[in-house]
Amino acid sequence: MTARPPERLEGEGVVLRRPTGADDAPLAAAIAASLDHLRPWMAWADDRATTIEQRAEHRARTDEGWSRGSDFAYLILDPAEATVLGAAGLHRRIGPRAIEIGYWVHVDHGRRGVATAAARVATEAAVALEDVDRVEIHCDEANVRSAAVPRRLGYRLDRIEDDEVTAPGEIGRSMVWVIP
Repeated sequence: MTARPPERLEGEGVVLRRPTGADDAPLAAAIAASLDHLRPWMAWADDRATTIEQRAEHRARTDEGWSRGSDFAYLILDPAEATVLGAAGLHRRIGPRAIEIGYWVHVDHGRRGVATAAARVATEAAVALEDVDRVEIHCDEANVRSAAVPRRLGYRLDRIEDDEVTAPGEIGRSMVWVIP
């Protein structure tokens, strides 16, 4: 059986919670407000991503990921769980006994430590999984703000590798950060 993280995590002024159907509209609104901010770095960031229907479809896929034990999607919320600050995930796509952390932050909540707080909470959850020995954060070398997060958390840059360009701001060089 694959180890699974808790469906709700909290710390440092953020709550990470598995999304429900009630979150589809607020998440769609957060993406819509942040679309210009996300589009350079996220291949999925387009007008379709801002619809409630797309959010419901995406949630169904992430629910399947939870069931399989392969992907664990979270909303990043304020402590009162009233405002969507972004989203994060733990993804078992980088090989056995390893997990990758991904995140994005609502444009109105950037530069306030939200990404760092969420990635710290996600890192703690990933490290606690008994079947995980390696935790990574990947970002394009051009995404300086995203790369600052693992650096602040004590990850070390393991390598930079050529990668496919999937979003307009990318240069096709992926930084792979690992937690010691």
